[in-house]
Amino acid sequence: MTGKIIKGIAGFYYVHDGVSNVYECKAKGIFRNKKIKPLVGDNVEFDILDEQEQTGNIVDILKRDNELIRPAVANIDQAMIVFAVTDPEPNLNLLDRFLITMEAQDIPVVICFNKKDLATEEEAKKLISIYESAGYEVHLTNAKSGEGIEEIRDLLRGKTTAFAGPSGVGKSSITNEIQPEAAMETGTISEKIKRGKHTTRHSELFFVEADTFVMDTPGFSSMFVENMKPEELQNFFPEFDEFIPDCRFLGCVHVGERECGVKDAVKEGKISASRYENYRLVYEELKNKRRY
Repeated sequence: MTGKIIKGIAGFYYVHDGVSNVYECKAKGIFRNKKIKPLVGDNVEFDILDEQEQTGNIVDILKRDNELIRPAVANIDQAMIVFAVTDPEPNLNLLDRFLITMEAQDIPVVICFNKKDLATEEEAKKLISIYESAGYEVHLTNAKSGEGIEEIRDLLRGKTTAFAGPSGVGKSSITNEIQPEAAMETGTISEKIKRGKHTTRHSELFFVEADTFVMDTPGFSSMFVENMKPEELQNFFPEFDEFIPDCRFLGCVHVGERECGVKDAVKEGKISASRYENYRLVYEELKNKRRY
């Protein structure tokens, strides 16, 4: 039998057969010897030990298309990054770090701004403009009323999607709208710190329909970009590509250089100032990390 690991707890792996059954499986010792750890999202071959009790053994892990370290998950077709338009105010530096991380792993990204009912039209338009001009698909939703959820459902069909973003922005509420059986525990925003309580505690895939899984990941309040050379960072800002040929120097990193096509594009409003500033901050962070 083949299936997909949807959850792993204390050495047990719960494997969905792609139809309607979930089997509680142990992984054979051979994986330990090879130092391979099964991940949520792995496609596996498993033997059924007891059909009635729905138990089994994982005998093989099929080839992974990709693997994320945080959250620890494999074979993600796309990421949906969810932020609130307001309440809490979107931390665009954190959003850009998510985008860098996904771009670096070649995982397509869709951005969803939730709580559109709490924001002005102008606030929403500004956010859409920043990220659409950077080449990303952007959607506005209101999980409470269900507005925009049908479009999100269409985007998920036939794919395994990781929902990512900070706590309190409505990831679990959107997941609940799409798949009520997920019954995610939705948290309330702490009025004091305007940060959501961490309500999602482990990575888990939820079966929506044939070949369609979603995962709500733990809420993050910070994200460090790692294992990257500073000069590689520009490769993960797709909107820079058009203007790099206008840079005077080969190997321009668009920070200290005087004659730079990317910096000129920022001045002319062709590249978002906030995106460029976040690029510069992460570049300096990576540069300083390598120095020490």
